[in-house]
Amino acid sequence: MNAIDTNVLVYWADVDGGNKRTIAQELLKRLPQAAQPTVLLWQVAVEFLNCMRRFEHSGKLTRDETIGLLQRLENTFDYSLPTIAVIHTALDLNARYSLSHWDSLLVAACIEAGVTTLYSEDMQDGADYDGVRIVNPFRNPVS
Repeated sequence: MNAIDTNVLVYWADVDGGNKRTIAQELLKRLPQAAQPTVLLWQVAVEFLNCMRRFEHSGKLTRDETIGLLQRLENTFDYSLPTIAVIHTALDLNARYSLSHWDSLLVAACIEAGVTTLYSEDMQDGADYDGVRIVNPFRNPVS
């Protein structure tokens, strides 16, 4: 199963995202047709919404555009909601891999959801955290 980190979704939505926006848009077009399903992790959805709200406050987006982007994601990918166990897994991941608090929560949510590939530019490309492989789509664009 696949998942996408917030940073990729922000580039997908950012009209000023340049080449990274193009790469993110292509990735989001391909993933729904991939052999492995892709989930929208709850943490990513709320972080994405927070970023879009900042775009609203700066005049970059309207509320309707924010809602439209969120609906596009919801219509394309199933949500994966975490359980309380994610917190304990995150603490363990943080201790063993020295991941940040938020990255350890994200990887823990991936583990719980059965995600094996996380598209992110925030963690080391190619790293494997207990079966979750990090792929930076901007470093090595998926073809």
